[in-house]
Amino acid sequence: MSVMDVKVSSIAERPDRLAAVFEMADTWPGFVTNDPVGAAHYGRIPTELPQYALFAEDDNGEIVAHAFSVPFALDVDGRRALPARGWDQILLWAFADLRRGTRPDTVSAISVTIAPHAQGHGLSAVMLAAMRERARARGFRELVAPVRPSAKHREPHTPITEYAHRMRPDGLPEDPWLRVHARAGAHIDSIAPASMTVGASLEEWRRWTGLPFDTAADVEVPGALVPVRCEPERGYAVYVEPNVWMRHPL
Repeated sequence: MSVMDVKVSSIAERPDRLAAVFEMADTWPGFVTNDPVGAAHYGRIPTELPQYALFAEDDNGEIVAHAFSVPFALDVDGRRALPARGWDQILLWAFADLRRGTRPDTVSAISVTIAPHAQGHGLSAVMLAAMRERARARGFRELVAPVRPSAKHREPHTPITEYAHRMRPDGLPEDPWLRVHARAGAHIDSIAPASMTVGASLEEWRRWTGLPFDTAADVEVPGALVPVRCEPERGYAVYVEPNVWMRHPL
C-alpha cells in the first residue's frame, strides 16, 4: 500500500475550505448520520472549534480526507472514567464545557473520514497522526477515541468485548481500524456499549436501508455493528452502537 501525499490543514487555518470539507463524498451508512446527538453537534466542530477540524488535500487541491476531534474536561467530578455512552457523551461534554468555559484536559477523536476514491492509501493513519500531533502541540497529554471497529459489521452478533480483544499472532488487534490505533501507540481502555443511539420510525429505517422492517426482530442492517431492534407494534426501531475506547498517550 502506497501512502498518498497530502497536505493537512485545519479549518482555523483555511476557513475558505469549510464548504468543500462538508461536500466531500463519504461511505458512512445513512443511519449513522441520523444519530440525534451527532446531528445536533457534529457540524458545530468546524465552526466553533475550527482548530480541531482537520482536512487533507491532494496535489490537485482536492479534499480527500477530514478528521474532527473535540477538547473536553475528563478529570472533573462526575466524569474521570471514559463514558459508556461514548461518542454521544463526548460531544455533549465537549460543547457543555465550551459553553461554560470549562478548561479541557483531554482531546477525543470524533471522526476520520476518507473520500471513497482515496481509500486504501494509508490516509486514516495520516489523519490520526495529525490529530495526535495537533493535540500534543496544544499541550494535551492524551488523546482518546471511541473507535468504531471497521470490520465489526461483518459479525453483528459477535459480542463487542470478544471482538475488540481478538489479537493477531503479532499482538496487534485483528480489526483493521483498531490496529491502526494500536500501531500509533494506543491501548484499549474499555467498551462503550451505547456509544451512539439511533431511534427512528420504521418508515425512516426503510428509507435508509431499503429493508422491510415489518417484523418484531433484531434486524441485520448493512454497515451496522450490531442488529437493529425492530418493534412494528410501536412503529419504531432502535440501533445502539458499541464502540471501543482507545487511549493515546501523547
